[in-house]
Amino acid sequence: MSRYPALFARLAACGEGAFVPFTTLGDPDLDGSSRVLDALVAGGADALELGLPFSDPVADGPVIQAADVRALAAGFRLADGWRLLRDFRARQPDLPVGLLVYANLVLARGIDTFYAAAAAAGVDSVLVADVPTLEAGPFVAAAHGHGIDPVLIAPPACRPEVVTRIAQLGQGYTYLVSRPGVTGVDEQAATDHAALVDRLAAAGAPPPLLGFGIATPDHVRAARRSGVAGVITGSAVVARLAAHLDDEPARLLALQQYVATMKAATR
Repeated sequence: MSRYPALFARLAACGEGAFVPFTTLGDPDLDGSSRVLDALVAGGADALELGLPFSDPVADGPVIQAADVRALAAGFRLADGWRLLRDFRARQPDLPVGLLVYANLVLARGIDTFYAAAAAAGVDSVLVADVPTLEAGPFVAAAHGHGIDPVLIAPPACRPEVVTRIAQLGQGYTYLVSRPGVTGVDEQAATDHAALVDRLAAAGAPPPLLGFGIATPDHVRAARRSGVAGVITGSAVVARLAAHLDDEPARLLALQQYVATMKAATR
């Protein structure tokens, strides 16, 4: 059973939003990646969104692209990702975990095989970033077949028919993209999406989490004022990891402190 409903209910009861950090599995290496996940949780992450290293991450900017390169150069294979996830789930039985992946990673192994492995590893949701809602049917069906929430993207200029499909097909949460383009840290992130948040709620879509460019506590507070259930931060997290590649204690401390600061802004 998905862990997201319990998370959102708990946060709503105490007036908080969700802070969900993103990192790439296997970055900077397999053993180090496991400790990175624990540092994010220690900082107060409400859930995790994790990437599987991929050679052509078309939705990601240079910071996350570099993380993919590091993980692949360190020898990451998909089996390593499933092992990292299984071990993490044994340590954290209640924390929601989502994957953000690309269609080639799923199709290369067979849709059903991929979702079966994700479920066995304790994954709650899968977002296939380069699959539009019109083509999401087979992925959604496989997700349902293995008890995984299919997460769909709501772009800023989301047409009414797309809002309807998100409400019909999506589960867990809705990834509300703050702006067009790829992931990356923005000084002036677009955080006022109240009208789209209202449209998604009226259609019955899963709770929206705002991502792309969310990097500061002020971004978090502004996003919360627009009505989102929380935020997802990737590039700013990965940049802090990359700043301490040669000093693991400093790396883990920087990640934990950053997550704690961002989480505090959701309250």
